[in-house]
Amino acid sequence: MSDETTPDGQQKIRFDTTGIKSTYCNVCNATSTREEVVINFGVNKTWDMGTRDLDVQLEHRIILSPYAAKRLQELLTKLITEHETRYGELR
Repeated sequence: MSDETTPDGQQKIRFDTTGIKSTYCNVCNATSTREEVVINFGVNKTWDMGTRDLDVQLEHRIILSPYAAKRLQELLTKLITEHETRYGELR
């Protein structure tokens, strides 16, 4: 388990990592409705770049509330900004 402290230093969040699994994905897409945001993650199985169609094996579907999706957006924006500061702009 790992602990995280919130910015105000009072509340601790415990992440239980005992059952965590890691999966490599190089493709994602997203859709949304008023009530949820759906993000699909998968792997591009097409190795021949000359082919017209892509074969993507979907591995995970994450369904979030719009509020959780907004927090994810803010987190990813911060992470990418930090990454680009260290390693240069992504294009």
